[in-house]
Amino acid sequence: MTWLLLAAAVCLVWTVPRWLPAVVVRLREWIFRRVNGEEGIAVPGPLVGAEHFERVYSDPAADGRSRGAGLSDLFWYWLAPGPQMHQEHLEPGERYRQVARTTRQVLAVPHARSDELATAATLRRLDALPPGRTVHVRLRDLMMPIWAEVYYELVFAEPCPPGARDLIVANADDVVTALKGTSLRHMSRRDRLTRYLLGRIASGTCPVQLPGCSALETAWYLQGAFFNTAVVQMSEAMAHVLLSVASCPVPPDDDAALDRAIDETLRVHPLFGIAHRITSAPIVVDERVTLPAGSVLLFNYLAYQRTGPAADDAFDPGRWLTLARRDAHFIPYGVVANRACPARGAAPVMLRACTREVLRRYGVASAAAHTRSLPSRGPAYLTPAGAPAPGRLRLAAQGFRDRWAGVGRALAQLVCGTYMVIDARRQRLCAGYFEEVNR
Repeated sequence: MTWLLLAAAVCLVWTVPRWLPAVVVRLREWIFRRVNGEEGIAVPGPLVGAEHFERVYSDPAADGRSRGAGLSDLFWYWLAPGPQMHQEHLEPGERYRQVARTTRQVLAVPHARSDELATAATLRRLDALPPGRTVHVRLRDLMMPIWAEVYYELVFAEPCPPGARDLIVANADDVVTALKGTSLRHMSRRDRLTRYLLGRIASGTCPVQLPGCSALETAWYLQGAFFNTAVVQMSEAMAHVLLSVASCPVPPDDDAALDRAIDETLRVHPLFGIAHRITSAPIVVDERVTLPAGSVLLFNYLAYQRTGPAADDAFDPGRWLTLARRDAHFIPYGVVANRACPARGAAPVMLRACTREVLRRYGVASAAAHTRSLPSRGPAYLTPAGAPAPGRLRLAAQGFRDRWAGVGRALAQLVCGTYMVIDARRQRLCAGYFEEVNR
C-alpha cells in the first residue's frame, strides 16, 4: 500500500506541468468573475453569432469605450498612468478625434521609411548579440529595444539615445508583465518615463502637440499610445512570428512569403484578445435579438478567427495563396469602422523588415510552448546562418525547463492576477474619473 501511495505521489508530481497550469487558469477565471461579476455579452456567442460579428462591431452605437463598464477599472489599472488619455479608452468626442488625428499624423510615414526604421533598429539590436555562436534569448525581450527606438524616432524625429530607450523598455515591460499577471505593476518604473516626457515637452523639444491638452495629458498620451501599446504589441507580434517560423522556415528575401507567414501568425495568435465596447443605443442583431443601450459587448478576436473558412489553429502560411483575406474571418488590426489599430499601415511593413533581418542572420529554434498569451516571453535559440542548429537533446532540455517554469508562472499569475483584480476594484480608476467629471 505504501509503495502504491508513493508511486501515485510521484506520478502526480511528475505530471504537474500538464494539468496544474490549466487548473490555475480556470481558478483565475472564477476569481475574475467573482470580483468583477458576469458583466458582458460574448461576441461571438449565444446572442451574437460569428456571422454578425463585424456588422455589430461596426455599428455606430457600439461606440462607448470605458464609461459604464466595471471591467474598465481593471484595464485602466493596467494601463496607468493616464489611461484617460489612452486613445483606445477615450470616449467618443472632440478629444478622441484630436488624439486619433495626432496619432495618424505621427504614423503617416511612407512604407519605405517604415522599412528603413525597422531595419536599422533591428540590425543595431542583432549587432549587440554575441557574434558567431548560438544564443538563447527571450524573443519578446529581444524585440522591445527595437520598437522602443523605432517609435521614439517617429515621435521625436531623432535617433533614440540609450537612456530614453531603457526608460521606454522598462515602462512597456512593466505594463505587459502586469497584463499577463506574471508580476505586479510598478508605477515607479512608469513614472520615470512620464517625467522624461514632461521634461521634453517643457523644453520645447517634443514635436508632437495636443491642442487644448496640458503637458501632463500630452505626456500620458505619448506614453500610452507609442511607448506602451505600440512597443508591447510589436514586440509580442515579433515573438509570435519568430516562434512560428521556427517550425515552418520562410525564405528571408521573399517578401510575399514573409507577409503570408506574418498574416498566418496573427491568425493563429491574434494580438488582441477581447475588445469591450458599451452600446450607446440599441443594436438590432436579427429578428430575435436586440442589444439594449448600455450593454457591454466583449468582442473575442480569437473566437471569431476560429470561425469561417480558416477556422483551424494549424500554422499554414500557404493557405493565403488561395484564400482571400476579405473572405476569411481575419481581423488582425481590428475593424476599420470601430477604432482599428492606427498602425495598421506601418506595422505590417515594419514586421516584415524586422523578420527579414533576423532570418537573414539567424536560424530560429524553440521547443517551448507557443500560446497566444506567451507568458514565457518566447524562449528560443538563435543560430548564426550556416552554423549547426541546436540538437534534439538541447531542444528537449529547453522544452522540459519551459514546462516546469510554466508551473511557477501559473502560480505567480494566480497570486499577482488575483491581487491586481481586487486592487483595481478597490481603486476604481475609471469609475472614479467619470464621477469626478460629472460633478
